[in-house]
Amino acid sequence: MISTKSTKTLIKTLHKKQKVALLGLALVTAAQATAADTQVGNKAEVKTAQAAALPQTVQWPYVNTGLKRDPELEKVLDQILARMTLGQKVAQMIQPEIGYLSVAQMRKYGFGSYLNGGNTAPYGQKQATAEVWLKYADEMYEASVDAKEDGSRIPTIWGTDAMHGHSNVYGATLFPHNIGLGAAHDPELIHRIGVATAKEVAVTGIEWSFAPTVAVVRDDRWGRTYESYSEDPAIVKAYAGQMVSGLQGTLDKDFLQGFGRIATAKHFVGDGGTEKGIDRGDTLIDEQGLRDIHAAGYMTAVQAGVQSVMASFNSWNGVRLHGHKYLLTDVLKNQMGFDGFVVTDWNGHKFVEGCDLEQCAGAINAGVDVLMVPEHFEAFYHNTVRQVEQGIIPQARIDDAVRRFLRAKIRWGLLERGKPSSRVESAQMAVFNSQEHKELGREAVRKSLVLLKNNGKVLPLSAKSRVLVAGDGADNIAKQAGGWSVSWQGTDNTNADFPNATSVYQGIAQQVKAAGGQVELAVDGNYSQKPDVALVVIGENPYAEWFGDIQQLEYQHGDKRDLALIKKLKQQGIPVVTVFLTGRPLWTNKELNASDAFVVAWLPGSEGQGVADVLFADTEGKTRYDFQGKLSFSWPKYDHQFVLNKGDANYDPLFAYGYGLTYADHKELAQFSEQVSATTASGSDHGIQPLFLRNLTADMAWVLSDASAAGSENTASLITTPFGVSADGKSLAMQSVNLSYQEDGRQLRWNAESTASASLRYIKPVAASKHNTAKALRFSIRFDQQVPKELNLAVLCDQQGACQRQLSLTEPLAHLKPGVWHTVELALDCAAVSSMKQISDALVFSSSGQHSLAVADIVLSTQKSTEAAAKDFVLIGCAN
Repeated sequence: MISTKSTKTLIKTLHKKQKVALLGLALVTAAQATAADTQVGNKAEVKTAQAAALPQTVQWPYVNTGLKRDPELEKVLDQILARMTLGQKVAQMIQPEIGYLSVAQMRKYGFGSYLNGGNTAPYGQKQATAEVWLKYADEMYEASVDAKEDGSRIPTIWGTDAMHGHSNVYGATLFPHNIGLGAAHDPELIHRIGVATAKEVAVTGIEWSFAPTVAVVRDDRWGRTYESYSEDPAIVKAYAGQMVSGLQGTLDKDFLQGFGRIATAKHFVGDGGTEKGIDRGDTLIDEQGLRDIHAAGYMTAVQAGVQSVMASFNSWNGVRLHGHKYLLTDVLKNQMGFDGFVVTDWNGHKFVEGCDLEQCAGAINAGVDVLMVPEHFEAFYHNTVRQVEQGIIPQARIDDAVRRFLRAKIRWGLLERGKPSSRVESAQMAVFNSQEHKELGREAVRKSLVLLKNNGKVLPLSAKSRVLVAGDGADNIAKQAGGWSVSWQGTDNTNADFPNATSVYQGIAQQVKAAGGQVELAVDGNYSQKPDVALVVIGENPYAEWFGDIQQLEYQHGDKRDLALIKKLKQQGIPVVTVFLTGRPLWTNKELNASDAFVVAWLPGSEGQGVADVLFADTEGKTRYDFQGKLSFSWPKYDHQFVLNKGDANYDPLFAYGYGLTYADHKELAQFSEQVSATTASGSDHGIQPLFLRNLTADMAWVLSDASAAGSENTASLITTPFGVSADGKSLAMQSVNLSYQEDGRQLRWNAESTASASLRYIKPVAASKHNTAKALRFSIRFDQQVPKELNLAVLCDQQGACQRQLSLTEPLAHLKPGVWHTVELALDCAAVSSMKQISDALVFSSSGQHSLAVADIVLSTQKSTEAAAKDFVLIGCAN
């Protein structure tokens, strides 16, 4: 234990911020009588999959050249660590999610950080104001510094995915997604957006942003393509440091001061290079390619002093990054000199060999410092403490992890700043969605637009014209914002979720009406008066990671309704300007051919009027803003060009990297080939009909009911605030939980003596013949307690209550261990129910009492399993 005298001597040598930090941390363990045991022992680390990997010897550059460690601060950290118990250290390393974390649990454990997922807001209020977010931050802060239970006064910090602005928060300024910013080719713009984002994050009391994404995408089928600035490592490298310094502040100037927030470069490393663009897949590349292509952004991010790096879900040549000691420790921390902390992605530790949701020595031993454990944080905490005590995780590794995290906290001045609402920056709420930020967003939209085609010089348009605005993206802010906007996937948003935003149509209407022109909105193109020109705004519907992976590059493959709209207008002699909203380059030859002009607007965010700024001339017919955007992703010529990158052998794009017309260009494009390749989408369903696989299928809803209520329907992709049969949800409630991916399961909680039911129901009943070939129902299930005395399942039921199969699950599942996921397969071809004409419910769970269970991965299959049941696999045949 360090004496009071020596502590006072040390304080005299420190800067003000460090003095305050030390004084605060000296209180952390004031009630403790003994220091934690820091002896490491000679027990070997657990073997991980990467231990057998022998990466090539490639030199990675030392890039942490601007941020030096303060020797006095390191002494302070020595003292802090010596005073902390093992439990307090482990608590610093664990990051729960607010959908599962209570204030009481924060008070009990004193977790070092917490997060909100992409679909979670304080108190379950999707439309919570910035002031409500700040209030919640205060509550968690105060609980974390309450030392009554855990003996610690180290404040917690809040992490959030501020992906394109403070994008989870209702009413925030949303800048274009990264793919659009890449087309702007303007690093200085990126810096200003980082500064503006940090300000909006700051006033909500949040200290830490999980941005920027510095992936270099090589296969555009990946569902996170729009999070990447470019296929070109040079652009990502130029942007990463600028965004980091914008968010955190600039070294030797305002680093981590004022509005500056802790930034995160993610995802280390190779996330944009997975085979077939599969999210969380395998990146097959040699080490030099990994360094020169996929690590380009980390060079400037670390150089700019980034304090956090997030490990990637993907593998590198078969080894998961979350357990890759060579890359996380030897390369990132040692060779590159990164002295911040490594954080996992959402339950990313689960995929490391030997790990599960509740424990992962492999990730910690590999070099992970903070673990994002959204739901299972209590079990993870106790298991990690036990693994350290058993020597599975060395005490020295724990100390290094906590040192790195506390170093970042002290650098930021967490203890000096006090609780969130008391901070100087938090009082400046006027910066949230300020006019300055809106103008910046509008500027970014203008600079990101790429003009692919302008035949007949149809652009710029006269604002005095009679303008028709058509297409389902015209007045659809959710569509122009894309995923990671208020909600994670963005699929459940409406214009009401973006109160301060302007749609593309609204921006057009403002300019046309101001100039004396006429504008009409008709999504389907059925106008009341024939226009001089039609602006057709179309594109991808919102999506985010995993759900956004595709297997076809053709836009609207199999359903060319937008092409039909364009052709309908053209056939009436109306010039058509297509504005394309997209998160990646797609094969659009048919749409291009049908359009007079074609503008790629990417995902512009909340400031849709930036589109009109460029498309329309001023009242005198002069260009107001020219097109500046140039493709930072190559545009495909053929629908099978999944991998199409600058510098590739046989590089043959429709529009090359760097392409983009301006109004000065006189280029008439000929018709492009519309031939579709004979290749079919990979990843056949193999006889599987998903019902709830990672998410609800589009035609289904969850319906909860009991004797007092006929049914409460929910089609949300995620449910972070429990929804129940009635407003109080007393008899039965449902909430999202995690199986393999983020919130890909549903927990059902019964709390009444009377029976209540959870149905997976078709929104519109389907013909019973649709399921004639279904031979089995397969699903994953986890009981949170012992299997209840009453649990019934009915499958493929009509509105009269007739079902293909009904049975009690109590006996066949009675042997299942609580807290463990199991796969259950139920035979359906036992007896046909010929009377059924339509199916209303795919399945119905009914029970009573007080218990809970979780379900996930619910599918119908045309094939039954023939292999013997595995350890976690239960077959229920017709005899059961």
